[in-house]
Amino acid sequence: MIQILNTLSGKKEIFKPLEEGKVKMYVCGPTVYNYIHIGNARSAVAFDTVRRYFEYRGYEVDYVSNFTDVDDKIIKAGHEMKMTVKEVTDKFIAAFYEDIDALNIKRATLNPRVMDTMDDIIKFIQVLIDKGYAYQSEGDVYYRARKFKDYGKLSGQSVDDLEQGASERVADFDQGKKEDPLDFALWKAAKPGEIYWEAPFGNGRPGWHIECSVMATKYLGKTIDIHAGGQDLEFPHHENEIAQSEAETGQKFVNYWMHNGFVTIGEEDEKMSKSLGNFVTVHDLLKKVDPQVVRFFMATTQYRHPIRYSQANLAEAKTNLQKLKTAVDNLRYRKNDAEKSDVETEIREKFSALKNRFIEAMDDDFNTQNGIAIIYEMAKLLNVYSEKATVSLETIEYLLDGFSKAAEVFGIKFEEETELLDEKIEALIEERIAARKARNFARSDEIRDMLKEKGVILEDTPQGTRWKRA
Repeated sequence: MIQILNTLSGKKEIFKPLEEGKVKMYVCGPTVYNYIHIGNARSAVAFDTVRRYFEYRGYEVDYVSNFTDVDDKIIKAGHEMKMTVKEVTDKFIAAFYEDIDALNIKRATLNPRVMDTMDDIIKFIQVLIDKGYAYQSEGDVYYRARKFKDYGKLSGQSVDDLEQGASERVADFDQGKKEDPLDFALWKAAKPGEIYWEAPFGNGRPGWHIECSVMATKYLGKTIDIHAGGQDLEFPHHENEIAQSEAETGQKFVNYWMHNGFVTIGEEDEKMSKSLGNFVTVHDLLKKVDPQVVRFFMATTQYRHPIRYSQANLAEAKTNLQKLKTAVDNLRYRKNDAEKSDVETEIREKFSALKNRFIEAMDDDFNTQNGIAIIYEMAKLLNVYSEKATVSLETIEYLLDGFSKAAEVFGIKFEEETELLDEKIEALIEERIAARKARNFARSDEIRDMLKEKGVILEDTPQGTRWKRA
């Protein structure tokens, strides 16, 4: 049974979905005013891995992740780039999709945008006003945090101990407008020259927190299974979401809260963020590093743990990923001389035992570090079998299928080489084979080095010479 460390309780809890066999999952998405950095991508990779594991275990996942396309930073970017708010957000939403596709992150079931949900946001705020949870003040609308009796339950703080609920993603408010320093904005009055919408409580635009409450309940229901995001969103963003949502619906908002650790950089393990200016964008990184390596680097650390970004750690991820790909290549190559027979009982039993251990590891709060250790053991089994003198085609297919499905949880793809060698390279390979048979090792080595310079790596196996692109 899958267990999740629920931020709300601080304990591991057995996952029990609202609907048998289905998962309703909401993940806070990016504010689209720039390219995402790898700290942003960490959340997308972490919860894509969670989603993939649910699917591996047979669940159907309804995965919703929003785009914040109305925000102070977007408005500022629009002025600097001489673009409208929509032009800015369209540009960086397209860039976001390009980056996540490269990282083999499955697209969400739905990516709702604030601009497209404005009528629902206005109605939601009006309900909170009508219920007395919100009030108008000089064109703004604020939420009465202390009126919600459980405010602070997610972050485990008492209302009296909480600091003023201000987010780095919204402008400083005029405290004179508030009844209480803890109150937070649901609606912000329009400023000259800024984008705005008409509402019964005045022209303006929504505060940051309200959008996720509206989109999560609109597209997934009043109560959802899982809500996820970075650790920095726990307070005030997710705390405020709970207060808004449960006040509006009268029902529990989320059953399981999940928060991923940060990406850190440098010897001091400083959190990577745009505000600190120490970030690396995925857009730039993928120009230098194989997207699969970046994905593997982030996916193989358990989602709650921090990840230290460094060239050394990327290089280690590249080496480990190549070991897995080589294991698959080795076994695929043996199809050339495999015999047709049933799956070998001993191999089936060994792989089945590894699969059970993989499930046991991943069921424990998606422990990818332990899970990937089992993947390495599976790869070792593939390598051992590929070196047998006689192999079964059915056994090869069984191993490749089971291994690929488990590795897919981490977003790993094992693509087969389909590019044909040109005639000159094919001729050199044949000449080298002949040279080896004639024990002319000097010429054999010369050809091997020549092909290596052309980016073709030769491997001599008991079953013959094989090649791969460097």
